[in-house]
Amino acid sequence: MTDENTDLEVNRQLWDRLTEVHTTGESTYYDIDGLLAGRSSLTSIVRSAVGPVDGLDLLHLQCHFGLDTLSFAREGARVTGVDFSPAAVEYARGLATRAGLAATFVQADVQQLPEELDGTSDVVFASYGSLCWIASLDAWFGGAARVLRPGGRLVVVEVHPLMLMVDSVAPVAFGTAYLGGAAQVDQWEGTYAGGDVPISQPSVGYPHGLGEVVTAAVRAGFAVDDLTEYLRDEQEHRSGVLVRDPDGWYRLPIGGQDLPVTYSLQATKPA
Repeated sequence: MTDENTDLEVNRQLWDRLTEVHTTGESTYYDIDGLLAGRSSLTSIVRSAVGPVDGLDLLHLQCHFGLDTLSFAREGARVTGVDFSPAAVEYARGLATRAGLAATFVQADVQQLPEELDGTSDVVFASYGSLCWIASLDAWFGGAARVLRPGGRLVVVEVHPLMLMVDSVAPVAFGTAYLGGAAQVDQWEGTYAGGDVPISQPSVGYPHGLGEVVTAAVRAGFAVDDLTEYLRDEQEHRSGVLVRDPDGWYRLPIGGQDLPVTYSLQATKPA
């Protein structure tokens, strides 16, 4: 058994270190210079799922150091990013200033969102490796519902739980459970962002299957509008596991078939 408060602190220390690595040139996975030059970090799947944001209040949960948050700001959204890592929030605030973009960044556990955010958002967004860090889906989706205005939308673009299971494709090996939410203690050696990075730190993850995710959304009062699974994505979410096609997109071939690599969930808070 693990303790959720201890697990949260273990993960916070990991993400403080990852923020340092991801923002200091030790990894080129995140295109910070591109953002400062006017480019967007949003993938086409994210753009399609979220849609136009001009003039909307958008809350980005688990925003890391704010690249996607600020990309939405550049498209006309009034943005707020939330992350539990003080290092990530501090860097995000400085990055917003450097980019000349208006944004608010809040340090908080997304399972306990501050009450001042209640009813302030038209869109709540999270993406790529968010829910696997969440011990309580009910707390996460309940908070998302609470901060949305009636009629507001929740958009999650997430790494597929099947792909998160795969440690190796030759031979096929699975490292974590598909669902159940039980704490999975692991040791990070390096980072998903690639490069020869000296990281060796523990982490605690929580496997959530698609059925558990959708059920938690419904239990929080959301009306689910769309659930789409994708066999390819533009981002390499698991280095050494995915295959890159000539067009630059990645897929997960196992046993002669492609497994889903990501999914998008769109839901509405009833008016």
